[in-house]
Amino acid sequence: MNWQLVPQQFATGLLNGGTIALIALGVVLIFKSSEVFNFAHGHMVMLGAYLTWWFAGGTESGGELFNLPLWAAVIAALLVSVFVGLLIERLALRPMTGQPLLSIILMTLGLSQLIEGVASITYGIEPKNNFPAPFSPSDVVQVPFPGAFNDTIILKQALVASFAVAMIAAVLFILFFRYTNAGLAMRATSENHELARSVGIKVRSVFGLSWAIAGIVATLGGVLLATLTGVSLNLATVVLVAFPAILLGGLDSFPGAILGGLLVGLAQALVQSSTMIEVRNSAEIAPYVLLLIVLVIRPEGLFGQKRIERI
Repeated sequence: MNWQLVPQQFATGLLNGGTIALIALGVVLIFKSSEVFNFAHGHMVMLGAYLTWWFAGGTESGGELFNLPLWAAVIAALLVSVFVGLLIERLALRPMTGQPLLSIILMTLGLSQLIEGVASITYGIEPKNNFPAPFSPSDVVQVPFPGAFNDTIILKQALVASFAVAMIAAVLFILFFRYTNAGLAMRATSENHELARSVGIKVRSVFGLSWAIAGIVATLGGVLLATLTGVSLNLATVVLVAFPAILLGGLDSFPGAILGGLLVGLAQALVQSSTMIEVRNSAEIAPYVLLLIVLVIRPEGLFGQKRIERI
């Protein structure tokens, strides 16, 4: 282990974990409200990034239909994402009510391929490197830290801003879920659909609201990723990093999703501090190794609830 690199990698991993945590929240929301594991969430992230890029004036030919400032493009993309989330719930998931779990999982997998196909036809398959990021790669903050390489930790301003936005959005999301009437209805529905229906909660409306909010969370995550890496179809693969974060924290826990995202970011970054090239090249599998260790000790995840089946 190269200990001089550990402080730098720790800071970078923690900042990267913020965006992963935000994306994981969207998956946990859908699972809590409807017990559906949304395998299409990564593609919703990718679609949100493409929509923002398009509204901000991004085109292949240069003849843009829109040319909005970034903040307005994000709002427009969020509105479209809400509509897409509602459309998915109404046309794809609601007719699957009562069907076997495997059928619903296959439906979300089919949705992911449909979204990718529509995005590739509409925007092309080439990566877009002209995303209107508010910071350039050269904008950095240097933090003195004795013991680090050159006694300094270098933080990209884009990464710091992404982490701040992700954490603020996550906190607002949790406050909404806990302290608003809509959030209370979603919590009741997540506990027991039939009991929630018996006290007058419109369960189908709650499902629709959950998918709409998941679309918002996915778009925010896509925008944060795009400011760092640009826009491409490969953005959808971020869900492969979010899945270990979700299972680490517990499938039904919002705080667990946040902690899981931060731990995954740290795991990916810290293995790159190793002096062994084999370990440094294992950053992609590090979250899954961490996941296996945690699940052996605590199968329900760090914050997940044990399910007790009554006979």
